[in-house]
Amino acid sequence: MTTTLPILSLLETRVLGVLAEKQRTVPDSYPLTLNSLVSGCNQKSARDPVIEASESEVLLALDSLRGLSLLVESSGGRSSRYAHNIERVLHIPTQSTALIAMLMLRGPQTAGELRLNCERLHKFADISSVESFLVELNEREAGALVMELPRQPGSRENRWMHLLSGAPVIEERTSFSAPSSSSSGDISVSEIATLKANVAKHEAEIVELRALVAKLYAELGVSTK
Repeated sequence: MTTTLPILSLLETRVLGVLAEKQRTVPDSYPLTLNSLVSGCNQKSARDPVIEASESEVLLALDSLRGLSLLVESSGGRSSRYAHNIERVLHIPTQSTALIAMLMLRGPQTAGELRLNCERLHKFADISSVESFLVELNEREAGALVMELPRQPGSRENRWMHLLSGAPVIEERTSFSAPSSSSSGDISVSEIATLKANVAKHEAEIVELRALVAKLYAELGVSTK
């Protein structure tokens, strides 16, 4: 059976991420109370972006996630407590939950960053192990849960992001057309010639503008000194 989820809001993914994180980092306090959950959502460290959610906003997010069976509410003492239900609903292992939780909490990251940031949730043997689970999440039959982003200029690794809030709009970068024989990343001779021609054109326009201004000054009897 496959489960198609609607696009979740930032706060809804933040709530899920906090629940998955605290399950591993503070097991004695898990499931979480509403106060603990709000504090985890508004945490200033290890969060990207940093948000400021109110208790009522978190409650609305909890109601929405409960309707999707992504969390379970239980009674503990005087207050309700909340636990995530990610693995059962999405049919993924705990290793994958750790990766998705970290992507929900910290935004797009490389496999190396994920391995380091997931240390307290799950210890991956190496980066290739992280990449293996990411590829599995990307190629699942029920629908991809993560995707690999285009490499940023100057970066050696590609970043990954979760898709529970929908796919990103990736802008195409405009570039000069280069001959197929040129090496990737090199500026071709034709590009250099084009740049030089543009510079010469702008310089000529500047000369013409200066001449026009000087003529206007002369006609108006205005000194340029």
